[in-house]
Amino acid sequence: MKGQFVLRNVKRVNNEKKIDIVIRDGKIAEVTKAGSGRGYVLDHSGVYVSSGWIDLHVHAFPHFDPYGDEIDEIGVKQGVTTIVDAGSCGADRIADIGASRNRAKTNMFAFLNISRIGLKRVDELSNIEWIDKEKVVRAVNEYRDVIVGLKARISKSVVCDSGIEPLHIARSLSSKTSLPLMVHIGSGPPNIEEVIPLLENKDVLTHYLNGKENNLFNGHGKPLKVFTDAIERGVHLDVGHGTASFSFKVAEAAKQHCIGLDTISTDIYRGNRINGPVYSMANVLSKFLYLGYSLEDVIEAVTINAASWLEKPELGRIKVGDVANLTLFTVKGGPTTLVDSEGEKRVAERRIETKGVVVNGEFFEC
Repeated sequence: MKGQFVLRNVKRVNNEKKIDIVIRDGKIAEVTKAGSGRGYVLDHSGVYVSSGWIDLHVHAFPHFDPYGDEIDEIGVKQGVTTIVDAGSCGADRIADIGASRNRAKTNMFAFLNISRIGLKRVDELSNIEWIDKEKVVRAVNEYRDVIVGLKARISKSVVCDSGIEPLHIARSLSSKTSLPLMVHIGSGPPNIEEVIPLLENKDVLTHYLNGKENNLFNGHGKPLKVFTDAIERGVHLDVGHGTASFSFKVAEAAKQHCIGLDTISTDIYRGNRINGPVYSMANVLSKFLYLGYSLEDVIEAVTINAASWLEKPELGRIKVGDVANLTLFTVKGGPTTLVDSEGEKRVAERRIETKGVVVNGEFFEC
């Protein structure tokens, strides 16, 4: 639905008072008392509204297997208005990402894989010759409207015998392009204590709650010093749930030690959307409600916090005059079984369900 319409009787996470939001010509025209907005009415009594959810780590290039999916399948159909592809494409195929972005309803940005082949292979950093520095710089200059950072997957199955060298190259490319890094961590080598000291302020550490042996917590569940040092210097923590990168036990240890919640992302693609354990952004957010985070903290992680990292504050607020990007959702009671990437199960008493989105002024029901 386009044109002028009213989201009636919605409520904000931090205020149970019902309001109307009037959308006109693609923008938020009014935020007013419930029942007073004029236009075609979409009654959402009792439904929460937030600025549009942002997923900072997805794989939205359907041509690569296994890590691929259609943009809108993991965007608007999930209640997510903005996605960031996390390095599916390198310089060889970034033009295709740009073209598919223009055909989608969902807002989309991308991290550029430092390997020119991207995820055409899952060991894309095993051959240093696949890191073409000049092509990286050219791609960044040509697609500045799309590319928000550089992606380096630094785990054993990706780098193989290249070790830590791809991350050193990524660091130099970050300096040349003035773009932050998103660094994937997983099984070693390289050892996590080699990797983390190379991350700087605003770099994104994704999969920080993974349960693999090479993780960020010692055998007693205490965060490693390299991890706490990284947090102090402004490294951004991103969940990146994925098929193999989220552990309830590690997440519980992080909360116990007051590790902050920066952004919650899914690392979603076709396989883990259909078969789990990700399924949807709402499913992942429900896991953090189960862990004891407040609804406000959980929603901020996919709105204000993500928009702040992207340096696009308008995506993380509800303000008259801004382009309308909104997510509508409920919190339902009743037992729900949630599963992490280790196969561990937890029974939650609340779950988040999406009801609809407004993307660039157009309403879609979920």
